[in-house]
Amino acid sequence: MLWLKMDAYLKWQNSLVNKNKAEIAGWDELRWLNGYNANEAQQQRDNLIKNMNGSLLFKQTKPYYNQISKGCKLCGLGQWNCLFITGKCNASCFYCPASQLTDDVPTTQNLSFPDARSYSEYVNHFNFKGVSFSGGEPLLFFDRTLEYLKQVRKHCDPEMYTWMYTNGILADERKFRKLAAAGLNEIRFDIGATAYKLDKVRLAKGIIPNVSIEIPAVPEEKERIKKLLPEMIDAGVSNLNLHQLRLTQHNYKHLSKKKYTFLFAEHPLVLESELAAMEILEYAREQNLKIGVNYCSFYFKNRFQKAGFRSRLAHSLAEPDAVFTQNGYIREFTSDTIAYSSIRIFDTKPELYSTKEFVLQSKSFYFMKEQVMKRTALDSEYRSKVEELISNEPGEIPVDPLLFRIWQLEYIEQGLREY
Repeated sequence: MLWLKMDAYLKWQNSLVNKNKAEIAGWDELRWLNGYNANEAQQQRDNLIKNMNGSLLFKQTKPYYNQISKGCKLCGLGQWNCLFITGKCNASCFYCPASQLTDDVPTTQNLSFPDARSYSEYVNHFNFKGVSFSGGEPLLFFDRTLEYLKQVRKHCDPEMYTWMYTNGILADERKFRKLAAAGLNEIRFDIGATAYKLDKVRLAKGIIPNVSIEIPAVPEEKERIKKLLPEMIDAGVSNLNLHQLRLTQHNYKHLSKKKYTFLFAEHPLVLESELAAMEILEYAREQNLKIGVNYCSFYFKNRFQKAGFRSRLAHSLAEPDAVFTQNGYIREFTSDTIAYSSIRIFDTKPELYSTKEFVLQSKSFYFMKEQVMKRTALDSEYRSKVEELISNEPGEIPVDPLLFRIWQLEYIEQGLREY
């Protein structure tokens, strides 16, 4: 009976296993979470979550202590856009999920912006409240980064919150002062790229208004990070953002040599990374440290960030009478059918699709409505079940395959985080 009750959920899990197996070379050589070690890990995670006394944001995907930065809040609300200034980096972090070898045209969400003015127009059109500059390493192309920041400040809302990610290798006081003068609100350092040194972090103190550290939670560095917390505070750090290690073809060579346990998900994840992050967060709470610490799980990144972007596109480009889910999908619910779609956007006209065009001052875009769940007929009994699900998010995962799929499209999949 348990198998039948969880049939839709188990099928979804099995699809993740098959997906991970197809994408990861050497799949059989890795240590995957199984029934023997899952219970212990779940108990450890549950205990850590319990100690947080409800300090969980965005459908329990973001545990935090004390505070989170304004940029993180905008991200969770779907009001943030990240521009990748370049694909090239001058560090060689073992955990990096991307190749970081080439200098590419600045991009965001598969849209390219070779011109800084066109990017500021895009930000305005979709009414983003926050913009970040990432890479690669933005300081490798400092003048380029500075120009995009200046154009955002010149043409966008004066209240726009801006921040930049950097490994800090090329950082110096002159660059910090130029960034501050151009209106950068926050800088985030990946000190994992520099053997956890804080010298460049200290340089930014008193120049950039908000100084943060954002690093992956590397399990073997857990105790070092705990000990560094007071030094981070002295260096002017207001927030420590910890995110989850994930396995890709780019970092497989390095992560596969570690004694990590991998989780099946949309992309394979490191179990010990999540547990390490929450232990660091718990330590900061126990010590009553004056710093904000939050854990940015892969589930937050993969679901809330995508949902936020879908919502921006849908509210701007869908028909005026369209009905949206909180996940940013367009719901088409009639007396006897239901279907879901989303808006897809391009910056060059695709040959294979029929699209509509909208034009900003410096750039044209093309968009289309793409079906994500085909139109499905509903009898009166099913319609009542669907209406109830849409009106009241269920506390348990729906058993029925169709209701399970609708639940995924209607809500962030908070119930799918269990080990």
